[in-house]
Formats: sequence, C-alpha cells, structure tokens
Amino acid sequence: MSEFREITIGGLLRETAAKIPAHEALVCPEFDVRMNYQEFLGHCVKVAKGFMALGINKGDHVSVWTTNLPEWVYMQFGLSMIGAVLVTVNTNYKSHELEYILKQSDSTTLVHMHEHRDTNFYNTVCEVIPELKNSRPGDLKTTKLPSLKNVVYIGKSKDTPGMFAFADVVALGDKISDGDLAAREKSLSVHDPINMQYTSGTTGFPKGVMLTHYNIVNNARMVGDVMGMTDKDKLLIQVPLFHCFGCVMSTLNSVYHGSTMIVLEAFDPLKALQAIDKEKCTAINGVPTMFIAMLNHPDFSKYDTKSLRTGIMAGAPCPVEVMNEVREKMHCSEVVIAFGQTECSPVMTMTRRDDPVELRVSTVGRLLPDIEGKIVDPDTNEDVPVNVQGEIVTRSSCVMKGYYKMPEETAKAIDKDGWLHTGDLGTVDENGYFKVTGRIKDMIIRGGENIYPREIEEFLHKNPKINDVHVVGIPDKKYGEQVLAAIQLKEGEKSSAEEMVEYCTGKIARHKIPRYWEFVAAYPMTASGKVQKFKLREMFASKYQ
Repeated sequence: MSEFREITIGGLLRETAAKIPAHEALVCPEFDVRMNYQEFLGHCVKVAKGFMALGINKGDHVSVWTTNLPEWVYMQFGLSMIGAVLVTVNTNYKSHELEYILKQSDSTTLVHMHEHRDTNFYNTVCEVIPELKNSRPGDLKTTKLPSLKNVVYIGKSKDTPGMFAFADVVALGDKISDGDLAAREKSLSVHDPINMQYTSGTTGFPKGVMLTHYNIVNNARMVGDVMGMTDKDKLLIQVPLFHCFGCVMSTLNSVYHGSTMIVLEAFDPLKALQAIDKEKCTAINGVPTMFIAMLNHPDFSKYDTKSLRTGIMAGAPCPVEVMNEVREKMHCSEVVIAFGQTECSPVMTMTRRDDPVELRVSTVGRLLPDIEGKIVDPDTNEDVPVNVQGEIVTRSSCVMKGYYKMPEETAKAIDKDGWLHTGDLGTVDENGYFKVTGRIKDMIIRGGENIYPREIEEFLHKNPKINDVHVVGIPDKKYGEQVLAAIQLKEGEKSSAEEMVEYCTGKIARHKIPRYWEFVAAYPMTASGKVQKFKLREMFASKYQ
C-alpha cells in the first residue's frame, strides 16, 4: 500500500507549478486559452484573492453553475486556496433543483453563466431570486435563501442588476496581499471539506456529499497512477466538471501528474475529434455513449487519433464491440474501466491497462491500491464467498466526510466500522475482479447520469391531475436505460405525454424528464399492497425495444 498524501488542492497546484512552471497546463480551444503551469497558478491565485476580498471565509459554500468554462477550472483551485467549499451544480438542473441546492447547501455565493445551448442560466437565476433586480451586488436579502449574499455573473451582458461581474470580483483581489493569502492557506487542514456534490436521494431529496482535500487528491493520485499519467500526457476533458469524473478523475488527476488539461466546454463528438488531432491528446475520459458518438461520426476518418494511449470509460457498462473499436480504430489500446460513486471520491475499482479485453468489459476491475472493498450479505452484513452476489461495500480514506446536514442519512450509508454501503449488487472472483450485477437502490442510470425515481415521483405528485405515479428504468440500447413514468390519474381527469413533458420542462433537469409515459388504471401489487416495480419494468420493456 502506498501512503496517502497530506496536501491541499492549492498546495498540489503550487507543487506542480514549482516543478514544471513552463509545462503546458490548461488549453481551452473554444476560448483561446493556452497557459503553462506558472501562468495557470497565477490565474488561480488572482481568483483566490478576488473571492477572499469579496468576503468569502474558510468553510463558506460557493455554488458554481456553469459549463466547463476556464473560470470553472480557476475556481476549483482558487477557491480551494482560501478554504471555500465548491458546491458543484449540474448544468442540466432547472429552477426547482437550483433553489433546493442553494438552500440546502447554505451557499453564500452563486457563480453562474449566461446561457448555453437551450438553457438560459441568467433567466433561471432571476426567476429563483426575484429580489436581485432591487439589490445592490453583495447586499442580497432574500427570505427564501437566507444564506445567499453574492451572485456572480459570467457573460457579456452589462444589464445584470444585483450581480457582480466575475472580472470585477477578480479585480477586487488587488486589495489582498500574498501574505494574506498565505496566512489563509496555512490555516487550512487537508481534512476540511472542499468540494460538495449533490446526488439524488432515494428519499426524494438530493444529498450534499462532503469531500475533503485528502479524499479527492488521493483518489486522483491513484486513478492517474493506474492510467500511467505523466507530464508527457495530454488529457481531453469532455466530461462535465460538476461531476467527480471531471473535477477529480480529470482536472485533479492532470495537475497531480503534471499532465496537460485539454478542456471542452461540453461534449461534442466533432470538437472532441478535432481536439485529439490538433493537440495530440494521449488520454481521453468519457462515458460509453461519448465514445460511440465519436466512432460513429461521419467525419471520424478525417481526424488522426493515433496519439491516444489511455483513458477511462465509466458511468455505464461498456459493450465489447465498443471497447474493441476504441482500442483499434481510436488507437486507445490502454483504455480502462472505472467504478465507484461520489461518496468514495469517486473511484473504488479499475481495470488495468494490460488486462485482457474480456476483463475490461465483463468486470469493473480490481480495487485501487489504497482502497478496501468486499461483498457482504445485504441482510446480515456478513462477508459472502467469492463469486456469490451481495452488496458492494468499500472502506478507505477516500470515503466522504458525510452528507451535509443529514446525519441520519450518513449513518445509513457508512456503518459503525467505516464501510460505505454502495447500494450496488455484485460479486468478486478469486483474482479480485469485481462485477456489478444489479442495484439494491431504486436507481436508473441513463447515459452515465444517476436518476432516482423517488425524486421524480415526488415532483410529479405535485401535479393536481395525478393520483399516483411510479417511475422505473427500462432498457435502452443507446443510453443503457430510459425513464418511464406510469401514471394513475385522478377520477375524471385526462392528460397526455405532451402535457406531462410540458409540466416538467424548465422545472427539473431534462435527463430526469421521463422519455415514456403510460397512463394506467392500476399497478401490479404484492399481497401486502406494495407496488412491484420489477413487474412494471417487465410490462413496458418489450413495448419500447
């Protein structure tokens, strides 16, 4: 076992910048950003000082709601230097979810962009916080969100009442000396929470996973070690930074190993191929659907991907034909599979670069070097023999500090002996290779996004026409699973799929809106009156194949 390192995220960046100051650190092709580690450190320091001047204290929560902008990366490292907790907000979220996270997280500050594709972040923020239009920047008062004081805007509009411009916040940092920043950094502990990500909850309420410097720096170290990352590597980052896949397995991994981050604002198969070709990327992270989209792009053959060596596929099972095509057509011969969850920072197991293909598609690999894991009986918590199904549990210094303000939920997830119960069913063989075989949790995984039916059900129950609703996942060739809602309307009410989609649009994330809607008179029940969701799945799975 290798030793866990005690270093903060800011300390890690300073260490790498001191070792290789002139080495390329960050490239954002869409924003004409290209800088070495010394320059990148300088940008992050400016951001750190700016937010410090804004009044952000150690332990304050700062919600960031943007795509993969350069500012996101600066904030990840800059906020860590002043001990502020970065609360990552999914860019698919809408007003209902944004309001919940801002309130539950006690965020003092929200940083958001103007718009991207069909989402107008600015309008949503104004809808959630109508008091902005009559507020001075930094002096926000809203009874709905009592902790929120600052809203920071990234964009070109000059008409943003109640908001600071991001550039103006950075400029405030001129008031902060190097000594002031150094004193703040010295006050930090590696065991302080520094990142908070929300996972949907089986109760219907998303939970804020508190991750420390120690948790995520060391997970990034191990992930990169398995990939064989060095300062010779250039990693294409096309996964969202608001997920651990982006901000731990990609950015932190790169900075730890001195690699270059090639960051795309959002996934686009053509832009990904262009970036691989132009920047000579050696590594690439993504969910299987991303790789499929790139391989199937009509211009795939026009771009040179021979520079690729390694990468990670995670978030959904990888079909063997896709793995073979990634290895042969994309020349990414050392691509690996990773498995875990946000609560363990996030990776627990990985396949290895020299594993045979069959192991890379039929298993999720072996435990990382500093991670414990085993299979237990879900009812008794007793260890089960090899190749016998049970619940996958893990224990390590990568396990979260807990769920924010949810001690009971934390106690359910982490037992008295420190084992994190993943809710995933699986087996482990005599060679230590884990397989995921099912889920205890009532969860749908669509294209790498975890969706909890209870959250959607509770939202739909607010619709006055609905008497009852049950949400299930049904198999889908492209996304792995799709969401189906089986609705029982109130007596005398009529509705349609179109009406239900309209009801959801703008209020919950697009990927959570059911793809299929069924209106039913009754549900399959157990003798005790419990709805049999597995029978619902069976009833409709064949219909949509």
